[in-house]
Amino acid sequence: MELKLKRPIVFFDLETTGINVSTDRIVEISLLKISPNGKEQWMTTRVNPGIPIPPKSTAIHGISDKDVADAPSFKEIAKKLAAFLEGCDLAGYNSIKFDIPLLAEEFLRTDTDFNFRKRRYVDAQVIFYRKEQRTLAAAYQFFCNKDLKDAHSAKADTSATYEVLKAQLDRYTDLENDIEKLADFSSLNNNVDFAGRIILDENGVEIFNFGKHKGKPVEAVFKEEPSYYAWIMNGDFPLYTKKVLTEIKLRAFGKNQE
Repeated sequence: MELKLKRPIVFFDLETTGINVSTDRIVEISLLKISPNGKEQWMTTRVNPGIPIPPKSTAIHGISDKDVADAPSFKEIAKKLAAFLEGCDLAGYNSIKFDIPLLAEEFLRTDTDFNFRKRRYVDAQVIFYRKEQRTLAAAYQFFCNKDLKDAHSAKADTSATYEVLKAQLDRYTDLENDIEKLADFSSLNNNVDFAGRIILDENGVEIFNFGKHKGKPVEAVFKEEPSYYAWIMNGDFPLYTKKVLTEIKLRAFGKNQE
């Protein structure tokens, strides 16, 4: 089943130096843009992460330091990448928990203006896990009856994810062919930041989802204990989490000035 699109959607996959969203870097990115008229456009590139690629990561995706020695840094491709993604929704496999947060970190790290809140996110893994509980290779075999060759190469995984999502729409008649509905189905929770450190309560208020202030409104905590904001800003938290908390703090400051 072909996707019914109101605006373009980009399927993408990252190969990285590791799985820590805050500290690891992209070594390869592949994107497939699908337009409402069905036009497909690819963008794939290796990326020099600026840090060594651990052997255990190379063993998974096959990309070594030598392979990216002459590749552009993320900063060098950031504006082109942001332009490619402009006006598009995003889709991937395990993207909501990993690829999107890590991509957000890279954009913030290079001061690239890209608003992640303007788009919807569809995660074929979430759909698959809620329906069948398998891996991408198994999903590709299950839904498309194909073996996933070159697994853990960004382009192969991106292409497979696109095919899997279309096949999922064919198989599950209760899945509506609408990106907004698929994004809602893909959503795991009511996160405000990608890491889930800040969530919305039943009244739509941002609350902490970790630590000693878990369950408390962010604005109230910052008012009662201003040093908590500084502690987070100086801590090993994702840049996107810090960005969200800064926005909340500034918003609260604006209210107090009114």
